[in-house]
Amino acid sequence: MSTLTYAVHDSMTMLRRNLKHALRYPSVSLGAAMMPILMLLLFVYAFGDSIGAGMGGGRDAYLEYLTPGIIIMGVAAGAMSTSIAVCSDMTEGIINRFRTMNITRSSFMTGHVVGSVLQTMVSMILVVGFALAIGFRSDASPLEWLAAAGLLAAVAFAVTWLSAALGLMSKTVESASNKPLLVQFLPFLGSAFVPADSMSPGLRWFAENQPFTPMTETLRGLLSGSAIGDNGWISLAWCAGISLVGYVWSRSLFNSTTKR
Repeated sequence: MSTLTYAVHDSMTMLRRNLKHALRYPSVSLGAAMMPILMLLLFVYAFGDSIGAGMGGGRDAYLEYLTPGIIIMGVAAGAMSTSIAVCSDMTEGIINRFRTMNITRSSFMTGHVVGSVLQTMVSMILVVGFALAIGFRSDASPLEWLAAAGLLAAVAFAVTWLSAALGLMSKTVESASNKPLLVQFLPFLGSAFVPADSMSPGLRWFAENQPFTPMTETLRGLLSGSAIGDNGWISLAWCAGISLVGYVWSRSLFNSTTKR
């Protein structure tokens, strides 16, 4: 077999390993879905009437506005499990076992990243299903739903690589669980919950120029069937940039760690 074939085969083996871990500990995967679901319930039923009225609508209108932001927030929240899983493998000795085996070095990280993206996508299907159950309705066509799924996969891929790097640089599982908090917090400072133009000037500038705002607006446009403007290519550019930074950073950290 060629080098590429060996790499793909080893990556699939590592992917199966991570998916088996996810099936063995379903609470981790369900936890990634529960947080956005609870946030959706809180903001819709506790604050939906007042915030919706301030936006010129009611609770149902706010549910339509909020759901895309909650989905993006859920994708970002899925980063914590990747950071923890990578740090756990690096600190509990399994990586030393892998070093004695004839496997492709890149397969370890590839398995973690692809496995995490798949788990995040399943979690977001649960979130979307719950949103539909409580009244969310979309005007998106099948093609727009497909584009929305592609966008979420791209965001998950980018955030997961960044989270993997944070896990590699962590010395303990506890610190690995804390480092992705900034990534999870960023959607709150974007247009996920309220429009950016309703914020104070400084916060509005930050919201409009951080990565999760164009991602949220792109998903919102796709699900509502409205125009997304420049947000689409800006979101993809952010995803590509974050993925590249996370990949290069992870590779550098992993190589330096496994050479010790």
